[in-house]
Amino acid sequence: MPLLLGVNIDHVATLRQARYALNPGAPTVEPSVLEAARQAIAGGADSITIHVREDRRHMQDEDARLIRREIDHPLNLELANTPEMIAFACDLKPDFACLVPEKREEVTTEGGLDVIGNLDTLCETVPALQKAGIRVSLFIDPDLDQIRAAAELGAEMIELHTGTFALTSGQKHQAEVSRLQAAAELGNELGLQINAGHGIHLENLESLFSVKNLKEFNVGHTLVSRAIFIGLRAAVTEMKEAMSDYPSDR
Repeated sequence: MPLLLGVNIDHVATLRQARYALNPGAPTVEPSVLEAARQAIAGGADSITIHVREDRRHMQDEDARLIRREIDHPLNLELANTPEMIAFACDLKPDFACLVPEKREEVTTEGGLDVIGNLDTLCETVPALQKAGIRVSLFIDPDLDQIRAAAELGAEMIELHTGTFALTSGQKHQAEVSRLQAAAELGNELGLQINAGHGIHLENLESLFSVKNLKEFNVGHTLVSRAIFIGLRAAVTEMKEAMSDYPSDR
């Protein structure tokens, strides 16, 4: 089965908020996150990912509701493991919910969720989301103990954090690929769907083709960056074409 592409459109909202955060009702508010979702789908996106953060720095609640209402395509909501955000997710009812670590002082997500250290709350969160009809993913580092804990919680999916992979080179880069290979193999053995994301772009994509059992990449920043020059639809198509070289027997 071909490798799927989830397109994260958060940074379209980042650009909008840079100008219109204080004037959300202005008649010329742009760019439109709804149009971004439509363009991503036209380019071949298999799902749309949005992260409604607790501080609402980019995506707003109404953005999520608008996309859910107007887009007939799988929606993946990234969110923090907090009562407020879990209640929001259960009301929104996205197709997937990906639980991520979140710190107010970070610019973007800096690492994977500590599943082991948060078992007490996650053992309540995961069933609550599933009861609302939402498939649950955990955004975690390629750590074998964390993967075992994710499986024990009953999550359907994990998203392997590829941020360290994206920031290294040489021997360190290959070591990180090896960690991802081992993580994906174990996750697959435990019955988890294996996704990956963070820092993936056209230049490092091929390095991930040696990692078996991957189902979907979640990609955002590089697509929005590339869209400045060629448009979002074309950027998504370009990424999908590059991903088509992932071995089909995996």
